[in-house]
Amino acid sequence: MIDLVYLWVDASDPKWLERKMVATGDFREGSETDSRARWESNDELKYSLRSMERYAPWVRKVFIVTDAQTPDWLDTSNPRVQVVDHTEILPPEALPTYNSRVIESHIYKIPGLAEHFLYANDDMFFNGDVEPGFFFAQDGYPIVRLKHKPLGKWHYFVKFLRGKRPGSYRTNVHKAALMVQKKFGKYYGSLPHHNIDAYKKSDFADVIEKTFADEARQATMHRTRTMNDLQRSVVLYYALAIGHAHVKFVGNDESMRIPVQRADYAKYLRTRQPKLLCLNDTQRATEANRAQIKPFLEQLFPAPSAFER
Repeated sequence: MIDLVYLWVDASDPKWLERKMVATGDFREGSETDSRARWESNDELKYSLRSMERYAPWVRKVFIVTDAQTPDWLDTSNPRVQVVDHTEILPPEALPTYNSRVIESHIYKIPGLAEHFLYANDDMFFNGDVEPGFFFAQDGYPIVRLKHKPLGKWHYFVKFLRGKRPGSYRTNVHKAALMVQKKFGKYYGSLPHHNIDAYKKSDFADVIEKTFADEARQATMHRTRTMNDLQRSVVLYYALAIGHAHVKFVGNDESMRIPVQRADYAKYLRTRQPKLLCLNDTQRATEANRAQIKPFLEQLFPAPSAFER
């Protein structure tokens, strides 16, 4: 029994936008931590669900975590989908939050969530037939997919010496690796593959409530992304360190991330035909770049799913 969890937000919703403006101020275009790329919806979730129904129909239930929102195209009468509000999983003192890392660190609290679950951003897609064994080994432990970094932790120091200061994402992933190293004596210098990941709910709970409870409690109060968040990669590294997961180093032939600002998504995708695909929107993308997303996804996943009205 394997479930699938998404975070979803629609920044075009004036009520949501007003709440965010009151809590945190305006969007900062070009900012890694608070640009519109973090919130903009191009109906990616609709197409991700189409990809799941086509390539991973064995998923038991889909949970969509939102902030008092529901996609207008979603058929909420479908028993396989459930919308989960932030108030159901986050402590009151952390609300409202506009930090996806904080929300991610509480997804294991979703009522009814299976012990084995997948987590995806709404811009992540299944791109080929996959079985449960693609994500969980026969012993029930998740397969952790990493992108190999041959220099390990020195990768970050080399970048710094070359004048390339790591951004918020890499900084927090590195922090997670150092936390696990300090606790268990094992350092994982390779980045997560930035695509659909597999977790055990019990490992998530151990990390947030026990092993790194103090760090999790402090990070929960970060309303927007910071350079000192608790990144969910800490759960992956923790599971590897205690023998509750299996590592697999992957390349673009299995897990591909295409930045939205690339010119020809289809051509880039055809070079490898990966099983997993992420169409990653960042602060570097323009509105012209984003205008390419929906037509491309409609071509890639044209058949409506049972999750649509």
